[in-house]
Amino acid sequence: MENLWDDSTAARCEDELALRVYSSRLLGSNPNLVLHGGGNTSVKIRETNLVGEEEEILYVKGSGWDLATIEAPGFTPIRLAHLLKLAQLESLSDLDMVNELKTQQTIASAPTGSVEAILHAALPFKYVDHTHADAIVTITNTAKGEARIRQIYGDKLVIIPYVMPGFDLARLVAKRFAAEAHAGTIGMVLMNHGIFSFADDAKTSYLRMIDLVQQAEDYLQAEGAWQLTETSTTPLIGQHRHERAALRKALSTIAGFPALLSYHSTKTDLSFCQRTDLSTISQQGPATPDHVIRTKRLPLLGRDVEAYKAFYQNDFKQHAPADVTMLDPAPRVILDAELGMISIGKSAKECDIIADIYHHTMQIIQRAEQLGGWQALPADKVLEVEYWELEQAKLRKSGSAPKFQGEIALVTGAASGIGSACVEALLARGAAVVGLDINPTICKLHQRTDFLGLQCDVTDTQQLEEALETTTQRFGGLDMLILNAGMFPGGKRINELPDDLWHKVMAVNLDANMVLMRTAHPLLKEAPTGGRVVVIGSKNVPAPGPGAAAYSASKAALNQLARIAALEWGIDNIRINSLHPDAVFDTAIWSDEVLQSRAAHYGMTVEAYKTKNVLQTEITSHDVAALAAEMCGPLFAKTTGAQLPIDGGNERVI
Repeated sequence: MENLWDDSTAARCEDELALRVYSSRLLGSNPNLVLHGGGNTSVKIRETNLVGEEEEILYVKGSGWDLATIEAPGFTPIRLAHLLKLAQLESLSDLDMVNELKTQQTIASAPTGSVEAILHAALPFKYVDHTHADAIVTITNTAKGEARIRQIYGDKLVIIPYVMPGFDLARLVAKRFAAEAHAGTIGMVLMNHGIFSFADDAKTSYLRMIDLVQQAEDYLQAEGAWQLTETSTTPLIGQHRHERAALRKALSTIAGFPALLSYHSTKTDLSFCQRTDLSTISQQGPATPDHVIRTKRLPLLGRDVEAYKAFYQNDFKQHAPADVTMLDPAPRVILDAELGMISIGKSAKECDIIADIYHHTMQIIQRAEQLGGWQALPADKVLEVEYWELEQAKLRKSGSAPKFQGEIALVTGAASGIGSACVEALLARGAAVVGLDINPTICKLHQRTDFLGLQCDVTDTQQLEEALETTTQRFGGLDMLILNAGMFPGGKRINELPDDLWHKVMAVNLDANMVLMRTAHPLLKEAPTGGRVVVIGSKNVPAPGPGAAAYSASKAALNQLARIAALEWGIDNIRINSLHPDAVFDTAIWSDEVLQSRAAHYGMTVEAYKTKNVLQTEITSHDVAALAAEMCGPLFAKTTGAQLPIDGGNERVI
């Protein structure tokens, strides 16, 4: 457990809240302490209000903030005196508690304070740190967890039995801590939950946390429960994209929404998934009940999603609180001996968060097993958190989902021009997007979890196969295909057209698209809401021009291929439509040479050539991309085989 405190950096913090931000970020930077919004910190500061009264304010981490990136506005200022009065109440619903926190904020625009605000208030120290340290969770999730904690720390910590976060926990802590704490108390453990450290200065509180967790890690080392032994694993053989797409469709059907699946099949993942005792150790519960919001109580073993649905429904009937509505019965984690660990979510970010949580859970489970046996909380305690009234309230308040949430699109020729604009349009509508391009810059086009850029020569069948394998490995399947990659050679009349140029244009503009359509068809067939293909054609299909024989012929052939696909694929609930743009000049194919050549052909200046349409307007890549994205959406749900011009009005087309 590395100590990251730097005195020179801390000295540059201008006030107590800045120090709180600094040490909070140190804690949040270590995933073995805090994961994805977990944990919370606070500081108590004396301030003078607008009417000249001095009052003590608790600044506590606000809802929606992550300790790794938190800033001063992420801490909610709440009047401490009122929180201490609340801690003395006999009962208070969590919804009423949150209302009380909101009414006592001194900055109305601040986020809602942590549900553990009253708990932080009850601890009589200026700085309070709380983490879900893996080592602590490991030890407390064993049969002799409390005894082991006492063995490690003696009487330096107050130990609180598991109670669900919220008012009841805060009230219990207020009573137990006041009764059991003494001058030597430096921390507190919440069983099956996490650990607190505290002090009257930020550095001491932080260092105590690091030292307390290090003692737990040392204990695991001494007990032979730290190093994980990986067993021999069965390697993945062959291609699995069809299986992944079919599994995604089955899961999405049960969930009631399109879901992404992210596959994790390292040696470590497969070693865990192939354990002979997996059906025992993985079917007890999460490392801490907070994780149930992300992972559900248990993972699915294997791929029988219908069996999991039946299990979840029965689990809900037996253990869920009364008067709550059942959530969707789809798993969020799958453990499969061949495919590895699979995380399931509505977005790539959610998949990654779930995967991170379960990777830590796998380590915690295995170390607890080596310590004497993994023992999670009972089902009713875990479902109490999954169906917590505060979480139910969040669900009721959640707004409408992005149009393509949980769906996957693949765009060819995605590094620039229309392809790059299509990527942006699809991302803006909530899709996870894979971009293919022969230009290596595609790999760095967007640095975000919902985009995957792959360098790929679309004329190489093997590279296309590998791209689709990678697509399903990262996101689980394919819903939308934008066929955009193409080339427009400089003007060549037929009598001047060399064989090699003709064949090259056909290979890129026609043959590659046929191969990709054929290869992607089984995946599009498994799209939860139906597959969609948009072909970026050309004005040259309905209105070819001299000097562009190879380009016009290739695009016309592609257009005919799309029409046939529309006829053949309708039975598979796949719709395919074409766009015919004209004169989109912010694309790679419109080099200065080509632009000048075409303008000269019409006897026009370059500027006049750019707006030579009925509306006298210039068509941009983003105009085409917006229409391409909408053609994948509900507005065109009952349209297939269509050809739409986007050209500002071309007299020859009209």
